[in-house]
Amino acid sequence: MPRILVFAPAPSLTVTVEELGDEADVHLHVGGQGVWQARMLVALGAEVVLTCTVTGEVGRVVRHLLDDEGFETVAVERDGVAPAYVHDRRGGERVAVVEEDGSSLERHALDDLYSATLREAARADLVILSGPDGDDVLEPDVYRRLAADVRALGTPVLVDLSGPRLEAALEGGVDVLKVSHEELVDDGRVDDGDDEEQLIAAARTLHEEGIALVAVTRADAGSIVVGDAGAWRVSAPQLEPVDTRGAGDSYAAGVASVLAEGGAQADAIRMGAAAGAVNATRRGLGTGDAEAIRAIAEQVQLDDIEEA
Repeated sequence: MPRILVFAPAPSLTVTVEELGDEADVHLHVGGQGVWQARMLVALGAEVVLTCTVTGEVGRVVRHLLDDEGFETVAVERDGVAPAYVHDRRGGERVAVVEEDGSSLERHALDDLYSATLREAARADLVILSGPDGDDVLEPDVYRRLAADVRALGTPVLVDLSGPRLEAALEGGVDVLKVSHEELVDDGRVDDGDDEEQLIAAARTLHEEGIALVAVTRADAGSIVVGDAGAWRVSAPQLEPVDTRGAGDSYAAGVASVLAEGGAQADAIRMGAAAGAVNATRRGLGTGDAEAIRAIAEQVQLDDIEEA
């Protein structure tokens, strides 16, 4: 069983209000990019450890919820305002009632979190660097340092980041990159996210810069992938989505679950595409039935992209 470390600096307390008959049905969970990735990894059978901070009164609730997730949690306690949101979905769409990104990490908490992450990275088969919801929670340069230091320990690094965090991680060095076409536009790497030739060129450039596997997701259009084993247009069965939020994180987790145990890049991409597709059919973010995901992975199609 592969051991995967997820760096999730500031998990959020999530409160979602659904409708059950004529009554409000309130759901309380812990969330955020890293938590959703870890949750999917557990569903796929990986051994997962998550390093994070928990903040104040809300953090005590978050820690309790993390303990019920099925993965190992290494949490640094700190003071401040905790990240949290309240969403109302009774009308069929998410309506944000409250969204709080949380306080930035002060020096001592960051030092403790960094040390814990390095310790666990040395024991892991692969590390995922995920981001907090808020831009000001920690400086982007943390990702440069972490990417470089984790790789110096001999552990491969997968990132699913954007903006300054992505640029910082790339400067440190990464092995696997999952990024959306919209994020490539926002980061100025392509002008038109619907232009496949630009996306392929951007992915090839990133691969030539030293990233072993680059996956560019395009929602319903499937993903563009460039790696050591080839370049592909990837298409999964078109399943009816219920909530697409978190599908990209499930994609990254599916890829990580295969690569961490030494699997082939093509198999990793099939698993990622299937995990993302199945997660979108569910209301639980980062969730999915492992047998369903593996069955659908067999139907994911990889078409070769010829060199221009």
